[in-house]
Amino acid sequence: MKKIEAIIRPFKLDEVKEALIEEGVKGLTISEVRGYGRQKGHTETYRGSEYRIEFVPKIKIEVVVDKEIVDRVVDAILRTAKTGQVGDGKIFISDIEDVVRIRTEESGREAL
Repeated sequence: MKKIEAIIRPFKLDEVKEALIEEGVKGLTISEVRGYGRQKGHTETYRGSEYRIEFVPKIKIEVVVDKEIVDRVVDAILRTAKTGQVGDGKIFISDIEDVVRIRTEESGREAL
């Protein structure tokens, strides 16, 4: 099993969610996060005053999937989250040793 964490632009969430469902993802976790990468934030003007926004709002999507569909899931995220601009986000993929469903105590693939 693999855990896929994607940091994306907030307005892309619905598109990415639909694409993940089409690829067979049964559940996902979403968090509102803030941070910066290469873009290092940006400057905005409010009522004539300029100020710097250092941490840009993003959405973090976390899914755990069977290793056989990792490439399809990553492709779905890339296809739907990409705008071609700086700040599109990142995808992190890591190994998951095991998973246990609390309600039924199922583990492994059945728990997904």
